[in-house]
Amino acid sequence: MVRKRSKRVEIATDIAAPASIAFDIVADPRNHPRIDGSGTLTGLIFGPERLAMGSRFGMKMRMVVPYRMTNVVIAFAEGSEIGWRHLGRHVWRYTFVPLGDNSVRVTESFEWNRSPIGVIYPAAGVVGRNLLAMRRTLGVLKELAEAEYRKNST
Repeated sequence: MVRKRSKRVEIATDIAAPASIAFDIVADPRNHPRIDGSGTLTGLIFGPERLAMGSRFGMKMRMVVPYRMTNVVIAFAEGSEIGWRHLGRHVWRYTFVPLGDNSVRVTESFEWNRSPIGVIYPAAGVVGRNLLAMRRTLGVLKELAEAEYRKNST
């Protein structure tokens, strides 16, 4: 499912694992390069083992050339929401809605309404590339969370 809103796009997937497992994967910034569907995250520079409101974490990135990016967590509700932004002021957000029977709907969104250069994102192809990357990210998150749940259930 893909939704496009004014200066926000989101995509969701259902995962056959409890919300806590999927949330824990995203809440650990060491996992971000592992789940990243864009191929731009290459490693964690600094950050806590588990994110919380106000946490700062730095990532090694590569998009044409290597660079570093510091993020700050701007939304955090244990087990249900986590979001962060960096200097560009656009927001990456994940929400987790339990569906029952140990499954969860995870929605990832990209919001650029506060970005000083966000006006060029749609025309520059940023939004389309991010939607593709988000689809891949959620696919990897689904695989990891379901594998972890199977491992813990046996």
